[in-house]
Amino acid sequence: MNAWSLIGFGANVSVIVMALAWAVARRLKNASLIEPAWTYGFAIVACLYALIGSGTPFRKSLIAGMVLVSSTLLATSLLRGIIWHHPTESDRYALLREQFPKRPWLMFFGFSQYRAGLLWLLSIPFAIACSNTAPGINGWEVIALILWLAAITGVIVSKFQTARFRSDRGNSEKVCATGLWQYSRHPDDFAHWVIWIAYFLFALGSPWGWITFYCPLLVLHSMTKSTGIPASEARCLKSFRDEYRRYQIATSAFIPRPPKTGHGISNRLREAGHPE
Repeated sequence: MNAWSLIGFGANVSVIVMALAWAVARRLKNASLIEPAWTYGFAIVACLYALIGSGTPFRKSLIAGMVLVSSTLLATSLLRGIIWHHPTESDRYALLREQFPKRPWLMFFGFSQYRAGLLWLLSIPFAIACSNTAPGINGWEVIALILWLAAITGVIVSKFQTARFRSDRGNSEKVCATGLWQYSRHPDDFAHWVIWIAYFLFALGSPWGWITFYCPLLVLHSMTKSTGIPASEARCLKSFRDEYRRYQIATSAFIPRPPKTGHGISNRLREAGHPE
């Protein structure tokens, strides 16, 4: 299949994957399952593109492998948390249920298909790459692979650091501000965003790949303005209060940078009406 045929095929697959996710979530009475299913969906779509795309086998295997590893890593982490808290739904889906009390599962079906649309849009870079018949790999794809390796390492290291911090019972009421977490309040999210930049760069090595420039921008907006970081910040403020406020002032919200120190933090807290 060429790129445009793959993109059309991907739209159908996305709808089916998310419809099945909705059916399983309804059966288990836990709409939170839509989230990891959506993330696993990228691995499913990318692997199918690699199987039926007309592109070079090595290129197809490379992009499919990148997506498979990163998507499975994130989705499995999400699924583990959902299983741990089952049957309690995550805050996001519990709020949606409250907003649509009469026919929540009809609403969740619509929401699952909205996520199917996003899955399709964001998977277009994979379709374009999997239809590229040029031999070997080019400079853009090499840069993308290097960037992806750095980003996936950041994801793994940040998750390992927070897991090690939480394993100490003495840290149960403390904010994790060590390792990568001292440079960004969400280093794992930043690393995941860099992964999407890598996908765009990989697609840039193929004809029409430039049209997928919207992918990292869309993911960035979702992370920083929609459901990602804002919801996480609200939960952390509720749990850690003033300690997290200090952490917010000292540490970058997203892009890693050296933490602030000294009187600036205390002054900002006093200005906000919070004790030091």
